[in-house]
Amino acid sequence: MRTASSNFVAFVAPSTKHLVRWLAVPALSLALHSAPAVAATEGCSDATLVGSYGFTIQGFSPNPDGTTSPIKGVAVTEFDGAGKLTQRDFVITAGVPNVGNGNAETGFVFSTGETGTYTLNSDCTGTAEIDLNVPVPFGSKGVIKLMLVVTNGGRAIHTVVSELTSPGATAPSLVTTSSDAWKIDSDRDRH
Repeated sequence: MRTASSNFVAFVAPSTKHLVRWLAVPALSLALHSAPAVAATEGCSDATLVGSYGFTIQGFSPNPDGTTSPIKGVAVTEFDGAGKLTQRDFVITAGVPNVGNGNAETGFVFSTGETGTYTLNSDCTGTAEIDLNVPVPFGSKGVIKLMLVVTNGGRAIHTVVSELTSPGATAPSLVTTSSDAWKIDSDRDRH
């Protein structure tokens, strides 16, 4: 014999089954759609940066009289995925091209022969050092040290110059320069 309470259980049980089935589909869908987000936050390594990146460079360089001069430039940097890089750039300071970038009489060119190294941490922060390799009679051949952050799954890089030793200098100088880069690729390289 059924009581009122057993009728209630019989009535609730089928709707609970339907509710569980109804909630299982969205829960599974949510879990599957979250998987790429989890994979994207697994971190970075030197292998994250492979190929060519186009940089825009902007900042200021202090002058001996206490004023500053604007720095603007562009660069293409090739990362090998194993901690080494090569770079070519065109940079002007206070409207004057840097050594190796030519002039209005001889023509403007990108500096070449720049090499360096980089290291990426698992949290996508890292460092890089670019050796400008400018032939000078004495002093440094030019070294730029960078702090960097990689975003967008390795498709963008943001840097700040932490130290600059200009070609011919014997000690680093202060600069407030940063750059942003985006991966240069064709549509076929996108996933």
